Amino acid sequence: MILKAPAEAPAGCMAIARYLLDAGLPEGCLNLVWGNAAFISETLIARPEVRKITFTGSVEVGKHLAELAGRHMKRATMELGGHAPVLVFDDADATAAARALAGNKLRNAGQVCIAPTRFYVQQGIYDRFLSELVSAFESVKVGDGLTEGTQMGPLCHRGRVNAMEKLVEDARENGARVLTGGKRVGNHGNFYAPTVVDTPNDDIDLMREEPFGPIAVVSSFREIEDGLSRANGLPFGLASYVFTNSLERADKAAAGLQAGMVSINQFGLALPETPFGGVRDSGYGTEGGTETFEGYLNTKFISRNRAPVL
Repeated sequence: MILKAPAEAPAGCMAIARYLLDAGLPEGCLNLVWGNAAFISETLIARPEVRKITFTGSVEVGKHLAELAGRHMKRATMELGGHAPVLVFDDADATAAARALAGNKLRNAGQVCIAPTRFYVQQGIYDRFLSELVSAFESVKVGDGLTEGTQMGPLCHRGRVNAMEKLVEDARENGARVLTGGKRVGNHGNFYAPTVVDTPNDDIDLMREEPFGPIAVVSSFREIEDGLSRANGLPFGLASYVFTNSLERADKAAAGLQAGMVSINQFGLALPETPFGGVRDSGYGTEGGTETFEGYLNTKFISRNRAPVL
C-alpha cells in the first residue's frame, strides 16, 4: 500500500488506510491521493496505467468523469445519485409499512443514496399511513450519537441543513403541508428534525431534487399505472421500494419501475453477494455480487485447431 497524502488529509481517510495496511492488504493495492479533485481526476484518468474508473457520488460529477473516461476509451462504473420512490398499495399493512419505512428513511439522518424518499401511497390507506409515519418520525430521538438513547444524529455539515430549509420553504410556498419537523433542532451542530411533507402533486422541489436528509415527501395515487408513471417521472433510477400483499401487484410494479434495484416488503439492498447499481442518470455498472467483476475484466475469445486448415 502506498499512502500519498499530505498531513492535512482527512484523519478518517488515513485511519482507514492504516487499518487496511495492518490487516495485511498487499503493498501497492491501495493508493490515496489527496488534493485538487479536478486535477487529480484529469491526470489519473489520462494515464495509460489506469484501465478502469469507478465513482460513487453526484450525477453532475459522474457525468463529467464519464466524459473524461470516454476520451481515452476507459471503462467506467458509475454509482450516482437517486431519489428513491416507494409504492405503498392499499392492501399493505399501513402501520407496519410506515414504521419500517421510517426507520430506513432516517438511517444516517437520511444521508443514504438508496434511502426511500418519494412516498406514493394508494388512496385507500393514505390517511392511516400518513398518521403512522408522522407518529414514527416524532418518536425519534435526535442528538449526539455518543449519547445513550440517540436514534438519529446530525447532518454532515451546515450546507445540508441549509438545503433542508430551502426545500421545506419551497414546499410550503407551493401548497404542501409540513406535518412534523421542518426546522433545525437546537442552536448547536447540524441537527434537523425528522420531517414529513404531504403534497397533492409533484410540483415542488422535494419531488424533483434528492434531499439527502431526514425528509419524507408523501403523496397519494389511485391506480398502479398512476403510481408507476409518477415514480418513473424523474431521470434517476437507483433504488425503489414496493409494499403490497398482492403477488400480481408486486410483479407488475417490479417490472414497471425503471430502477436498478427493487425491494418488495423489505430493504434487501446493498448486500455483498447481490448487484448494486442504477440505470438512467443514476449510473451504470454494478458493485457487489459476481456482476461486479464483469466491469473489471476483458472478454477474449480464442479459437484453435490442432493443425492449420488448408
